[in-house]
Amino acid sequence: MSAVPAWGLVVETTVGTGERKHTEAQVVGHVTGSRQEALAELERRARSYSPTHPLSPRRRRLLRVGDGFLLVVDGAWQSFVTRFTVAELLEDSAAPRIPEPEPEPEPEADAAPEPVAGAAPPAPAEARESGLDADGVPVRPAWLGRRDLP
Repeated sequence: MSAVPAWGLVVETTVGTGERKHTEAQVVGHVTGSRQEALAELERRARSYSPTHPLSPRRRRLLRVGDGFLLVVDGAWQSFVTRFTVAELLEDSAAPRIPEPEPEPEPEADAAPEPVAGAAPPAPAEARESGLDADGVPVRPAWLGRRDLP
């Protein structure tokens, strides 16, 4: 049985102007599920996206491409492009680690049975063999040796 895929929502946008104009990319979200679900979320984000450039937009066009969307905004002097891409997440070095469950401690073979309420405590010789003292109190505390405690 395969795990449900995770999809990264990537936005590549034009930043800067003139000779300093370049493209920067960032992952703006993740979607767990089908590729169609990821594309639907990406489209919702692309439709509401407001780029910082151009300052005076004259025309806005949102186009669908195979793996996402392309937003072209024409300004007074230049056009600016923002690409929205859905990509399957294969590896994430900063993903939170899911701790593996610790195995349950094995019950001791010579562990004493739980004392019955109202029962008389065992005699001293029996007490040592059963792990209880003369008053019926465990000689070895139950928490001693547990690995799941701090």
